[in-house]
Amino acid sequence: MQNQNTIPNLSEKLQAFNIRPSVQRLAIYQFIIENHIHPTADDIYAALAPTIPTLSRTTVYNTLKQFVDCGLVQTLTIEDGILRFDADTANHIHFKCRKCGEIFDVYTDFSPNEDILPEGFFMEKIQTNIWGLCKSCQTKTEVQN
Repeated sequence: MQNQNTIPNLSEKLQAFNIRPSVQRLAIYQFIIENHIHPTADDIYAALAPTIPTLSRTTVYNTLKQFVDCGLVQTLTIEDGILRFDADTANHIHFKCRKCGEIFDVYTDFSPNEDILPEGFFMEKIQTNIWGLCKSCQTKTEVQN
């Protein structure tokens, strides 16, 4: 299968959201897409700064704000005071393992027509967080007991 995250493809994606592609913007977006860790701005800066010496924290923060404002990425807060970024803007749940700290995407069908809202309300976006033990940590816990 061919990698869809080539620079020309990422450049077209940014342009589709009216974002002028630059070396820094392309690198930041590519990092978010390819690293499903739901990175923080500091994670992104720490990973990219060694290879992009002109990158500043301010550029990372401003770029992320631009990405969020136009709907290219979404934010999530699953820990107090820590803002993370997710390139998958489809409605999904985030699950954080309380043991290993990894964050997983959980997909389920969210239909705006479901009977989860009071009459007259219309859902545009849903963001839910769940905490517990991931499969790997639960298996390790069972083995230890």
